[in-house]
Amino acid sequence: MHRSAAAVGSISDIGVLVNDPCDTNGADRPQLLLVDDDETFCSVMSRALEKRGFQVKVAHTTAEALDGIQNDPPEYAVIDLKMPDQSGLMLVSTLKALDEHTRIVVLTGYASIATAVEAIKLGAVYYLSKPADTDDIVAAFHHESGDESASVNEKPLSVNRLEWEHIHRVLMEHRGNISATARALGMHRRTLQRKLSKRPVRT
Repeated sequence: MHRSAAAVGSISDIGVLVNDPCDTNGADRPQLLLVDDDETFCSVMSRALEKRGFQVKVAHTTAEALDGIQNDPPEYAVIDLKMPDQSGLMLVSTLKALDEHTRIVVLTGYASIATAVEAIKLGAVYYLSKPADTDDIVAAFHHESGDESASVNEKPLSVNRLEWEHIHRVLMEHRGNISATARALGMHRRTLQRKLSKRPVRT
């Protein structure tokens, strides 16, 4: 199924859908594919996303996800990169090949800049470190926070910008401890300090 850019709902569209009492069967709700092997996470997150106006389909393996997207790719997808059968990267690539307008956010539970960068190169719009809440995920579909006019075909974050934001996210998780952050990222302390001193422009 191929959609024009205008056919893919925006965050503002979703807000309207949440409060639409006439939509009882989900027919007009944007489809979202949630792929994660954590059944508890999927159960909680799918309910939360449905309250935000999405029609959610859940898959616990990449194989299960692939079976469900061939004839009907979703408008949105949330994909855990570390799956038990195949890497979530393969699913990102397949989804973008089926429909270039699909908005994909990837989740990673391990500090791997390289993997996150590869997901962005394949077409994901953003990545989040787990655990990520519903607000994080919905906002990530339009990574320019609050910019509802962001184009579906907007250029993703540059690799340098992505790395910088990931480093700062890990730094916050370690409460500003440079040494602990460097260990978590697998880099030398002085290398980390140098990267932190150079804020890349958004391109």
